[in-house]
Amino acid sequence: MYKTTIPILLTIFCTFQSYGMNVFDMKEIRDPSTLQIKVLQDWHRVKGVIETRQKLVSINVGDIWPGQEYRVPVRMVVPANRKAKGFHLTGSSSPKRLENDTWPNPTERELIQGGVGLVITVVQEPGTYGQRKLSMESEQRFAKSLNPRFKIQYWAWPATLMRAITTAYSEKEHFEKGKVAASGGSKNGASPSMAIIHDDRMTAVHATVSPVWDSPLRLNDDKAWNELRDQPGRRSGFTGGHFGPNFNQRVLDAGGTWKDLQNFTRDISDQVFISRNLKALRKRGVDMLFHPGTHDFVAFDMAWGGNRHPTIPIYLGANTGHGKRGHPKTERDQQNKAAFMLKHFFPQKVEGALLEPPNIDSKVKNKALEVTVTFPNDSIEESGRIWWIFDRAPDGSPNYISQMIPDDQTMEMKKTGESWSATIPLSPTAKRIDFFSNHGKTLSYHKNAYKTYISSPYTRVSLNK
Repeated sequence: MYKTTIPILLTIFCTFQSYGMNVFDMKEIRDPSTLQIKVLQDWHRVKGVIETRQKLVSINVGDIWPGQEYRVPVRMVVPANRKAKGFHLTGSSSPKRLENDTWPNPTERELIQGGVGLVITVVQEPGTYGQRKLSMESEQRFAKSLNPRFKIQYWAWPATLMRAITTAYSEKEHFEKGKVAASGGSKNGASPSMAIIHDDRMTAVHATVSPVWDSPLRLNDDKAWNELRDQPGRRSGFTGGHFGPNFNQRVLDAGGTWKDLQNFTRDISDQVFISRNLKALRKRGVDMLFHPGTHDFVAFDMAWGGNRHPTIPIYLGANTGHGKRGHPKTERDQQNKAAFMLKHFFPQKVEGALLEPPNIDSKVKNKALEVTVTFPNDSIEESGRIWWIFDRAPDGSPNYISQMIPDDQTMEMKKTGESWSATIPLSPTAKRIDFFSNHGKTLSYHKNAYKTYISSPYTRVSLNK
């Protein structure tokens, strides 16, 4: 009995301590000699509204565990008659779609005409393209070990984007080093948000419906989780997750403890969340803009983030998130991504500057909430609208996701000097109120207008007497 117990205990201890590692070996990530490139379509011209040259390859991102390589396709697109200087990077494709030549959309055509390339790869669940066994084994290995290298979400997807950069820059006859801006939604918003922390070749990220900050639920805080467990309804597999789908129960079923989960989320979060790396990212001059949604099951902690990270640039489409239609007054003319990319790559050619997050103040007076939003001088914001919701359910709960901002709980704001103001009538029974405002500004590039919006920090005020 004694001889068998000790090895088992040692195995469990070693397994659940293995997360104390750097997720990425950046020397490995940047090494083009290990890409094991397979040319699927060599450089060729592609005619269309704008002519380009394109190449499709398959690369080895690396081994998830010894002997198990992770391969993805990468399509590179450059101007027809010159090298690309930098590129727009995204994983929002699939192996099947990448088999066909890419037809750039209007914003991508502007980038290519300005000498910027495109690099497109695959950040998708492997099971969606015939590798379900790999996905399942990855999850099983991670649950038993809490080794982030084994989890596709933590290692393979961000590494895919970084290795795609290495691939493009190995094509020295077609790319020269420049800015690299990544964009995408959901897993394609989370992956570049994590990758940009580690890879200083990346210079901008525009991410939608994806995590931004490290709130208590994400860190398995006991008080936050006890409150969530008390909420009615069935939670999705995402709400309450650290950086995406919730893996807590699978780890517990595999022999881990709640303390193991707390240690893991605490120790890895510096390598995961934008909020923990703001100073370093801003020192690098990284441009950032996030669209987390107000009712998204991945971005389930808006009030926490708005309170603690009010300077992170965010646009909140009211009642938006995975599968949500949005509030009737949501800004349907919003062109943030296009303007963000054009301003990043061609700062001198875009007329106007994107709005920065404003300050927001409020006070209760005469059974109403008086809200004031103030921008820096010369911001030239053109509009202001405020939304609010009373007694919103706790973070991550089913009602937090399902109960929408009512159609009539919005109004235009009034501008006086550098400030926008609104007076919200308070419900006599409400215990708290959540609110935020959106403000618009028009930018111009090549005489084309681009409507942009920024939000004030999402704010929660207690109304208890």
